[in-house]
Amino acid sequence: MIVPPAVPKPRRGLSADALHDTLGRRFETVPDARRQASCKYSMVDTLMSAFAMFATKEPSMLAYQDHQRELHIEKPFGISAVPSDTQMREILDGIDIEPLHEAFADLFWEVQRSGELKQWLFDGKYYLLAIDGSGYFCSDKISCPQCLVRKKGGKEQFYHQVVAAVLVHPETKQVLPLAVEPIVRGDGEQKNDCERNATGRLIRRVRKQHPKLKLLVIEDGLSSNAPHIADLKASKMHFMLGAKPGDHEHLFDQVVEAMDQDRLRVERVRVSKAKSCFDSQTQYVEGLELNKSNRNVCVNFLQHHEFDCESGETLKCFSWVTDLDLSKKGLNLYQLAGRSRWRVENETFNTLKNQGYDLEHNYGHGKENLTTVLALLMFLAFAVDQIQEACCGLFQAAVKQAGRRIRLWESIRSHLRHFEFQSFADLYAAIATGKLCKPPPA
Repeated sequence: MIVPPAVPKPRRGLSADALHDTLGRRFETVPDARRQASCKYSMVDTLMSAFAMFATKEPSMLAYQDHQRELHIEKPFGISAVPSDTQMREILDGIDIEPLHEAFADLFWEVQRSGELKQWLFDGKYYLLAIDGSGYFCSDKISCPQCLVRKKGGKEQFYHQVVAAVLVHPETKQVLPLAVEPIVRGDGEQKNDCERNATGRLIRRVRKQHPKLKLLVIEDGLSSNAPHIADLKASKMHFMLGAKPGDHEHLFDQVVEAMDQDRLRVERVRVSKAKSCFDSQTQYVEGLELNKSNRNVCVNFLQHHEFDCESGETLKCFSWVTDLDLSKKGLNLYQLAGRSRWRVENETFNTLKNQGYDLEHNYGHGKENLTTVLALLMFLAFAVDQIQEACCGLFQAAVKQAGRRIRLWESIRSHLRHFEFQSFADLYAAIATGKLCKPPPA
């Protein structure tokens, strides 16, 4: 198919086809303990088939099984043979997930190599790494050895959680996932894993994969504690961590004392929009004790208020502890950095749960680590979409024609059901132009 001149060409290295090839090469490194002579479906085909389920936003594995004979996914995803849902579960349950973790670094490298990483560069120096956790499965009947367990209403509940780390920027809507760490029970363990332990593993993984990347970690108020700050410093990561008066009484007492002594640096800005106007005040002070139990942990403090221009009423208030020296930095700029943490909630977890990915749906639980495998593949599909949305004009043209991302997912499934495409470049061009290929032979 010849792409019309009005439609952008696929972005080299960052198109869907190129990113799928990158993932395929990593999937080839996943160890396969099966007897190869009797294997009908290769590990690469199985992994790519499961990935295709999330890339096409099928609402469940059962729906995927029902539709896979209708969807012509083999050529666009480079699959030789697509296993059934039962075979897929059996093959993927228990595989080594380390190569899937490395796949995120592969995608990152493609973005870095293309020069597009600059979209996430903050203040010409740092990359903002937003970290947060979320649950994605809960049941009082279905469980696996990796399930976390809790009591609710006198009954046991089984659930799964993950911690995700994504690059964000105040002016960039898309996020770039760097790592996803499952919160699971280990072999033979009786106690639950916790978000703090998983976050520690995650930041060590990120630093190992990206040893030279200048990272500024932004997190919510639960993270502003001495052990976590020690972990961040050990990994040579800077931080801006939320801090609330109720959790840091000693810290805020020091802030009040600094105000009385006129030691706070203050930056004021008036913001006027079409229907609103507010005054902002950002305050900064250095060298405070984190809390009474950790007087040796010294932090700097940044606080931002927004006030109604007419009434003077406080509209919003945010505060953070940081290790950055902001004495000569734009305070308003860095409060925007701290507030961009919400993108890991809205643009990541909310999108995964409510914009077609169905993170909270049980695609398959298995007897070992199937849930974790499928969650990582879903995040990889999300990462591919985010990279294309930020960097690939052809994908952007397809989204524009569809109107919304969720309608694009519907259009992709419809096109793959009724037409045969050699590549995603052809598929996106067809959606962007409304010009279709010939239907596949009957």
